[in-house]
Amino acid sequence: MGFRCGIVGLPNVGKSTLFNALTETQAAQAANYPFCTIEPNVGNVGVPDPRLDKLAEIAGSQKIIPTQLGFVDIAGLVRGASKGEGLGNQFLGNIREVDAIVHVLRCFENDDIQHVDNKVDPISDAETVETELMLSDLESLEKRVPAAEKKAKAGDKESKIIASVLGQALELLRDGKPARLTQPKDDEEARVFKQAQLLTAKPVLYVCNVEEESAANGNAFSARVFEKAKAEGANAVIVSAAIESELVGMDPEERSVFLEEMGLHETGLARVIRAGYELLHLITFFTVGPKEARAWTVHLGAKAPEAAGEIHSDMQRGFIRAETIAYDDFVSLGGESAARDAGKLRQEGKEYVVKDGDVLHFKFNV
Repeated sequence: MGFRCGIVGLPNVGKSTLFNALTETQAAQAANYPFCTIEPNVGNVGVPDPRLDKLAEIAGSQKIIPTQLGFVDIAGLVRGASKGEGLGNQFLGNIREVDAIVHVLRCFENDDIQHVDNKVDPISDAETVETELMLSDLESLEKRVPAAEKKAKAGDKESKIIASVLGQALELLRDGKPARLTQPKDDEEARVFKQAQLLTAKPVLYVCNVEEESAANGNAFSARVFEKAKAEGANAVIVSAAIESELVGMDPEERSVFLEEMGLHETGLARVIRAGYELLHLITFFTVGPKEARAWTVHLGAKAPEAAGEIHSDMQRGFIRAETIAYDDFVSLGGESAARDAGKLRQEGKEYVVKDGDVLHFKFNV
């Protein structure tokens, strides 16, 4: 299961610096968190998860393989992108292909780095990008909704659903609100809404790029962004791209000392990766053995056969049952054997809903 977060922002906000730090840091780190380049502007990074290291330690695993999240460095946006200005068509097309938007906002003053609007205003920057996405969605729906309403009047069932849910999205956009505030009333409407692939329906994570001195607690600019995120039901994190660039190439001990001196408990990149993971409502389950300890990704609410399918399609097709140990039980009891003896290893069937942190072993037959 591949998930991609598209990194967007106006020119000179630190977008590419953040992406480069992500990719270079992951490439430089130990095998725990591998990085691989798919295209020049796409990178897969390991999701930091201390639980995986603990499981590997208990099981004596030779290899540690984290689950991964993809980041795409999307071309900078200019006003008029929805009408094809600049790299507008490419920009909008790239956003359509990602699962979530990581919006980098400049939250620092620096006379040496020119802002496209000659002022530092992260809220205005966010609205510039959001407006272009809204205009693109608005143009699309103003064609699709009337056509669906016409077919709905003729008795077409599918068109009635389309007219209902996309009509709601159209009204939101006309009011200057993103389509993600649409509330489908049932599974059928949710399916239609998802298939519409609206740009403003994608979840958003605001990344406040601050100066080094504000990396721990943020500043007045980032405080405004957090207020905006809260009002929208979006997420926000604070990062100093300058600090993240300095961390590249440091060994773990140097990195730890540097972060402590800056008053930080972890890298900003770790927060971005984890927030992106949470933004997509993803959870992690583990497979653990002497050869490897590995983290896997599924959507919140996934059932055991779907989780088995993440490992191999044959496992899902021939699923029999899942042997399940909760992470806390695995750790507190010291491994699978002790958990089994203590009655903490459960046999779960096809309807079992996987929980974050489950240690799973699948039985299947094909």
